[in-house]
Amino acid sequence: MSVIPAKAGIQRARPLSDTGFLRPETTVPMRRAQAGLTLIELIVFIVIITVGLAGILAGLNYSIRNSANPMLLKQQVAVAESLLEEITKKPFTWCDPDDASAPTATSYATCSAPAASQQTGPQTGEDRYNQAAPFDNVIDYNGFSMTGIRSPTNGSSTISGLGSYSALVGVTPAGAALGLADNTAALRIDVTVGLAGQPSVVVTGYRYRYAPQSF
Repeated sequence: MSVIPAKAGIQRARPLSDTGFLRPETTVPMRRAQAGLTLIELIVFIVIITVGLAGILAGLNYSIRNSANPMLLKQQVAVAESLLEEITKKPFTWCDPDDASAPTATSYATCSAPAASQQTGPQTGEDRYNQAAPFDNVIDYNGFSMTGIRSPTNGSSTISGLGSYSALVGVTPAGAALGLADNTAALRIDVTVGLAGQPSVVVTGYRYRYAPQSF
C-alpha cells in the first residue's frame, strides 16, 4: 500500500486495486433522524377519528329525526290560532243565542233556554258545518274534533295542504280559577292541533261573559 498526499494538511491512505490504480473512494451517507407517524400509528388514528365521527353523526341523525319541523310547527300554530279566534268570536251569554232574551238577560232565570245547560257540548241539531243551525255559542265547541282541517262553510272537503292535520277543542268553566265568584262566568278554551311525526300544539284562550252585552 502506498501513501499519497491528499489536500493540504490531510494525509489519507488509499489502497491500490489489483490493476495498480487507486481504488475509488466511497462514502456512506449518514441517515438523518426522520419525524412522522408509523403505519400502525396512522391506522390507529384513522380508526379513532372514524369511531368519533360515527358517534357524532348518529347523534345528529337522532336529533334531526326527533325534532319538530319548524315550518310544520308554524302551520300547526296558525291552524290552532285560527280555530281559537273562530270560537272566541261566538256569543257567550246567559241564555242560548236562539233565546229572545239572550241580548238583555242578566241571569239564567230570565232565559227559556239557559246556556248553562250546554256546558257539555252543542244543542241537538247544531253543527259547525250546518248553515241552518251552526254552532252559535262558545260552549257549543266543547268536544269538537276534526281530522283534516275544514272551513266552517265547507265540511265536505279539507283545506288544501291541511288534510293530515287534526284538531280537538275543549271548553271548560274557568271562573273560579280566575278569581270570579261564578265559575261559569268565564270559559277556558283549549285547541289542540296534531300532525303525524310532530308534537301536538295547544293554544289556550279565555272568554268572559260581560252580561248583558256578551255577544
